[in-house]
Formats: sequence, C-alpha cells, structure tokens
Amino acid sequence: MDLPIEFFSEDVEFELKNPDQVAAWINDVIEEHNQELVSLTYVFCSDDYLHEMNVSYLDHDTLTDIITFDNADEEGIIEGDIFISIDRVRDNAKDLGTTFDNELHRVIIHGVLHLLGFKDKTEEQEELMRNQEDSSLSLRKF
Repeated sequence: MDLPIEFFSEDVEFELKNPDQVAAWINDVIEEHNQELVSLTYVFCSDDYLHEMNVSYLDHDTLTDIITFDNADEEGIIEGDIFISIDRVRDNAKDLGTTFDNELHRVIIHGVLHLLGFKDKTEEQEELMRNQEDSSLSLRKF
C-alpha cells in the first residue's frame, strides 16, 4: 500500500525508523476517525528551524515540539504539513521518562489529531487530546 505520506529532514541529521509502518499506523488513525487521507508531509527539523517558523508564521517567540499546517479545503479530508523538532522530542522524552521513539510517535500523532479537529488550548481539550494520543498509540502494530 503506497500512502500519500512523506517524511523529510531539514537542518538536522535524522531518519525515521520504519517509515512504512509509521505511515500505515497514521492512516489507521485517520480511518478510525472516518476521514480521508489526501496528503501528509512531515518535516523533522532542529529547534532553531522550528523556532524561526514559529516566529515567522505564527508570531510566537517560543520553542515548540510541533507546528501543524492544515491545507485541507473541505471537511473530512486530511491534507497538511507537520514540522517536528527532533531536539524538543529528545529533551521531552528525557524529561518525561519515556523513550525517544514513544515520544516521537506521540508528537507525530498529535499533529494528525489537530488535523482531525482536536484542540489543546483549554484543560478539557488538553485532556481529550491526551486520551486521543494514548488511544492512537495503542493502535501501533510495530
């Protein structure tokens, strides 16, 4: 199955382990929410690269682990670009006492959940997002 999900690196030496399995899992999560995957691009980058994007595009002068751009023109369609700081994921994994891969997968699916319509601005939204992340992580078959 050839899925319309691509993985790139910018400003950091990083290559995703088992990209085909990760793509299949992402697609499973999207299908679980009855939406259609059209196109998804992941860019793994450095803190500096993502910080510059955060300032330029969102006017936020802070470090973050992920920025998600929704490019879909209609409901029920998943089309977007997701930028993930490998530096942040590595630091957060250490701070949270989890593995790098587990934290990376949580962040990868966090972006998808935003595209699926989940928010994380309020405490209630954040709790629902965490529950959705955990549910999505449980769907991994690798």
